[in-house]
Amino acid sequence: MAKQEKTNVMRTLERLKIPFREHCYAGSGAISGVEVAAFLGQDPACTFKTLVTVGKSRNHYVFMIPVAEELDLKKAAAAAGEKALEMLPARELLPLTGYVHGGCSPIGMKKQFATFIHSTAENLDTIMFSAGKIGYQVECTLEGLRRAIRVESADVTVAG
Repeated sequence: MAKQEKTNVMRTLERLKIPFREHCYAGSGAISGVEVAAFLGQDPACTFKTLVTVGKSRNHYVFMIPVAEELDLKKAAAAAGEKALEMLPARELLPLTGYVHGGCSPIGMKKQFATFIHSTAENLDTIMFSAGKIGYQVECTLEGLRRAIRVESADVTVAG
């Protein structure tokens, strides 16, 4: 088996001595977050996607939500203290964050933006999210994530 690549996210977690598990799905054909969770045998409720938004103020905000959920822009705006939010256009993601669509991690962005995680993460033993490169995920506790970046919890998904 090929040696798994270390990403900047993994190096950051190691440097901060935050315990984590790395997962690789490179070459699996999994594209959506739900497919990635299934390939890795993970619960989609514990697997989070990282979304970047822009507010009316032109400030940027990061939201981490379970992969099978949809971001509620009204709830997200309220959590961020904005009048309204919209998704960041895909072409602006790399220049703004240093990450490509599908490989965006809340850890290691070019600039640290206000970050929110869906409140369900408070009840999970571990959460899984992008390791900053397509094909790689990291899994750690919410407390571990909070040691790496500032993150608040909020109910920001569309009600089922």
